[in-house]
Amino acid sequence: MNSYPKETVYFISYAKLPGEIPAATMHRVVGIGLIIHQETGEILDVSCTLLTREAREFLKAVLQGHNVHEEESEAIVELIRSRYHGLAQKAVCVAVKGSIERYFQWKNSGQSTEPVLNDKES
Repeated sequence: MNSYPKETVYFISYAKLPGEIPAATMHRVVGIGLIIHQETGEILDVSCTLLTREAREFLKAVLQGHNVHEEESEAIVELIRSRYHGLAQKAVCVAVKGSIERYFQWKNSGQSTEPVLNDKES
């Protein structure tokens, strides 16, 4: 089980899958979740609802380590377009962009919080 710093947040977004791929018969949508360090903007981890382990691990490898504070979401999506050529490519791109947009909506709404230290941590 992964352990994430208190400064991390998780956002997930979904996009409709093309009907001709096996994952569409099970899910109809693909979900891409990003665990983002809210202070640095680094993508620490990625979850994906695609069926094959290889596709999930590949997308994680492509996205992990990128920084949403320093890189435009379109540049991150372009990495997927250039490297992932599965039939779900368009849906994956839409879901990644949606997760990044949701993160910035939350960040800009003032709801982001600094971690609260309790007496045991100070």
